[in-house]
Amino acid sequence: MRFSKQEISGVWLIEGEPHVDSRGSLRRHFCQREFSEHGLVANIAQTNVSQNIHQHTLRGFHYQDPPHGEAKTISCFRGAIYNIVVDVQPGSATFRKWLSFEISAANQRSLQIPPGCASAFLTLQPDTVIHYYMSEFYNPESYRGFRYNDSFFDFRWPAIPAVISEKDLSYPDFKPL
Repeated sequence: MRFSKQEISGVWLIEGEPHVDSRGSLRRHFCQREFSEHGLVANIAQTNVSQNIHQHTLRGFHYQDPPHGEAKTISCFRGAIYNIVVDVQPGSATFRKWLSFEISAANQRSLQIPPGCASAFLTLQPDTVIHYYMSEFYNPESYRGFRYNDSFFDFRWPAIPAVISEKDLSYPDFKPL
């Protein structure tokens, strides 16, 4: 695997190095040792699969406050997403900075999102399937969110969301701790 450090501390783009032969391909998707060697959170408490029927489905922004902050490793096994990661840690050198990435089945990239960052994605194709490794268990008391169009950040999405949950639409504006 190739690990590319990003501008927000703890955010890494991970690219597989597939072995290809007449049967197809094989690539390592997770290696605790390699993640740890790069300073990535390598603990896996749970995994989630997000199946999205429609193109331009939006999920997020979601994160958990300390002490239940979670690292996420996001991969796309079918379709494609546009994922935004934003640093929500007051006092961080990159507080309020956001980065965007296209993650797809075709490019086989994964994205490590550290604790203290929120994440949201917009599907770019119908029938998109996302897989997450989570470093912490879901904790409803620590779970937070804010709207995809919160003016505090000035996000730029590649399309207007066509499908978004009432929960994600009802989140308040972002308020730092």
